[in-house]
Amino acid sequence: MTTRITGQGPSTPVPARPALSGRGLSKRYGTQYALSGVDIDITPGEAMAIVGPSGSGKSTLLHVLAGILPADDGRVTLGGRRIDSLGETKRSELRRTEFGFVFQSGMLVGELSAEENAALPTLLAGEGRREALAGARRWLEHLGLKGKERNRPGELSGGQAQRVAIARALVHRPSVIFADEPTGALDTRTGGDTMQALLAAAAESGAAVVVVTHDRDLATSLPRTVSLRDGRIDADTRATAGVPA
Repeated sequence: MTTRITGQGPSTPVPARPALSGRGLSKRYGTQYALSGVDIDITPGEAMAIVGPSGSGKSTLLHVLAGILPADDGRVTLGGRRIDSLGETKRSELRRTEFGFVFQSGMLVGELSAEENAALPTLLAGEGRREALAGARRWLEHLGLKGKERNRPGELSGGQAQRVAIARALVHRPSVIFADEPTGALDTRTGGDTMQALLAAAAESGAAVVVVTHDRDLATSLPRTVSLRDGRIDADTRATAGVPA
C-alpha cells in the first residue's frame, strides 16, 4: 500500500507509515495529574479530535504523544518502536522527521518568506536550499498560495498564514500532524476553510491528523472524537456512514 506526499511535491508515492500508540500515559504537575493512565491508538491516515474542558489534559496528551513532554509513566510507540524513552536530542530529531505541527498562532518566523517558513523542516534536516524551497513551493501552490511564496507572514491574512503553517507541517513527509487549536485565532468561515485545507492535504499525504480543540462543531466534523475529563478518556466515538461522530 502506498500513499502520496512529499518534500518532492504532493504527487510522490511513499509507503504508508505505522500507527502511533500510547499506553498507561500519566503526567503530573506537582501533585496534580494532567494525565492518568491514558491508552490511545492513532491509526495511519485517520483524522481525530481531542476535546474536553479546560484542564482536562488535552494539550498535555498531544505534547506527550509528540515527544515534546516526557510522560511520568507509560509508553509511546511509533510503528512498534518505543519513543518516550529516547533522550531529548533523539526526540527533537523525531519531531523534525516523523511529526508535523500546526499551532493556533501559526508560529511562523516573521523575517522569513512563506516559502522559507514552509521549507524549514527540510532545511533543518539538511536538504539543499534549492530542493527544500522547491518542495515548499509545491505545497504552497497545492494549498492555494501560488503567488504568495515571497510574502512574509505580516503580508498574509490569518488564513493564509495558517496554510503556510500547514505546508510546513507536511513538507517533510510526517506520519502524524498535531494541530493545537489550529482555528482558534480565525473567524468561523476562515477556520472552516483552513481545516478543510489541512484535512485534504493530510489525506493526500497519508498523514494522520490529531486536532486539539474547544470547537465542538470542528470536533464533530471529524471521523473520531476522543473526550478527556480529569486526565482520563471519558469517551472515544467514531462516525458511522453519514452520521457525525
